Amino acid sequence: MKVIEFQGGKVVILDQTLLPNETKYIECSDIECVCEAIKSLRVRGAPAIGAAAAFGMALTAVENAGKGRGEILEALRDTKEKLKETRPTAVNLEWAVERVYRAAKASKKPDEAALKEALRIYDEAVESDNKIGEYGAELITDGDVILTHCNAGGLATCGIGTALGVIKTAARKGKKIEVFADETRPLLQGARLTAYELVNEGIPVNVITDNAAAFAMKNMGITKVVVGADRIAANGDTANKIGTYGVAVLAKEHGIPFYVAAPLSTIDRDTATGDEIPIEFRDASEIIFFNEKRVVADGAGIKSPAFDVTPHKYITGIITERGVLKPPFDKSIKQAFEK
Repeated sequence: MKVIEFQGGKVVILDQTLLPNETKYIECSDIECVCEAIKSLRVRGAPAIGAAAAFGMALTAVENAGKGRGEILEALRDTKEKLKETRPTAVNLEWAVERVYRAAKASKKPDEAALKEALRIYDEAVESDNKIGEYGAELITDGDVILTHCNAGGLATCGIGTALGVIKTAARKGKKIEVFADETRPLLQGARLTAYELVNEGIPVNVITDNAAAFAMKNMGITKVVVGADRIAANGDTANKIGTYGVAVLAKEHGIPFYVAAPLSTIDRDTATGDEIPIEFRDASEIIFFNEKRVVADGAGIKSPAFDVTPHKYITGIITERGVLKPPFDKSIKQAFEK
């Protein structure tokens, strides 16, 4: 199923907050709807929200088609800032809106240029997933037991996924793989979404609680860890869903390779280290309530970071559409962009 598309002058989004129990699409005809969908995680995952933001820009361009060039660019600037305020950690969003705006600004017909660039970003994301899958599958051996955290599958991108794209591609090549998916509290992206994707793909998957990762590594034969990313700094430090850092430390302790799968658009070369990556904090209600029932004592404080940063020293390799980058990452990242 498609996670997002631009159709009939509207941004059509699969509402992932309802999965796996209900499949429903929402149709956004204004930028406020797109912003709400990104904020509320109806669409999520760095590449997917990048595409959603690009389509949000396209929506504004189409709405203002026929107006003067200056008016269109002004409307696109306003939309760009609204979208950039939705979620701060995933760099793909900012990268996408700036790219669409630059294309519009460089054209005599900014409305047409914005739409074409947004569609190009989507198509490139699909192709990027395929290449990441191919490069990553070479790292997977028959019989591997792979742990993943959160959801970096097709639901988080525009194609087959990044981390799950690696797993799916390896399985399609005939390699026998078993997957352990951390449930990923507090919104259960692993239990709800990763398991959903892998079951539909016919790949054996076991859902474990987040705090069972160490036990699984020691006692259940985990051989590799593959995760996605929301922003990668120039030195390889990687921001991903909260809990990833702990998984990386555990993998290091158990001698298990830890791979990050992400397109080059997720690498922010303007951010020197992970210390500079802004971390989004989510609303306290996501922890206070579970299935609409209060599970936290009234009066307790809540801290809910959505992401953490894994230092590059814990990362074995970064799987991109231009190959697998190895340490030292500052050099391999620079070389990947120079290709």
